Amino acid sequence: MRAMILAAGRGERLRPLTDSTPKPLLDIGGRTLIEFHLERLANAGFREVVINLAHHGDLIQNTLGNGATWGLNIHYSPEPTGALDTGGGIGQALPLLGESPFAVLNGDIFSDYPLARLRAIKCDHAHLVLVPNPAHNPNGDFGLQGGHIKLEEQPGYTFSGISVYHPRFFDSAPGGRYSVVPLLREAMALHRVTGEVYKGVWHDIGTLERLEALRAHQQQN
Repeated sequence: MRAMILAAGRGERLRPLTDSTPKPLLDIGGRTLIEFHLERLANAGFREVVINLAHHGDLIQNTLGNGATWGLNIHYSPEPTGALDTGGGIGQALPLLGESPFAVLNGDIFSDYPLARLRAIKCDHAHLVLVPNPAHNPNGDFGLQGGHIKLEEQPGYTFSGISVYHPRFFDSAPGGRYSVVPLLREAMALHRVTGEVYKGVWHDIGTLERLEALRAHQQQN
């Protein structure tokens, strides 16, 4: 199985840090966020990783190189200024991701979810890892019933930014810049999106406050 790290975002809510440093290269306690992802992917048995690039993408590529440091082979998927959003970014990278299901990690999350588990998931369309709702998203994103993600099922959970997709999931995608969320909602209505709930360590570093919370967590562990 191949993996993709979504790393093209601007990180507006993390300014001024992200004015000169792309979000995935922010330090979280002795190493960058994306290096943490790469180390854990390698330990989970992944060898081929795709990273999409936009904002300060050259800094990411220059820092990570070809991935040999982690025993990985990194492929880069450059995007135009402004990036292609989640769906467009994955869609453009499909030729690099092969014909089998692939894992996707948001570049701005931190979790100890056992990534090797993703390799065993039977995914015909999409599979999402959900987490209990954090304080910044109290109502959650989706529900889960019988192993399938539901749009209006209680209790609600928050999408973790960890997922698996089959390339066929993007067969009807519009192309260009688009979010993956509308595609997910359409697939959920057809009972094509499976899921699970993970209750371990998970952080979303979308704001300066949450980044500092993660750094504090790292100092204590």
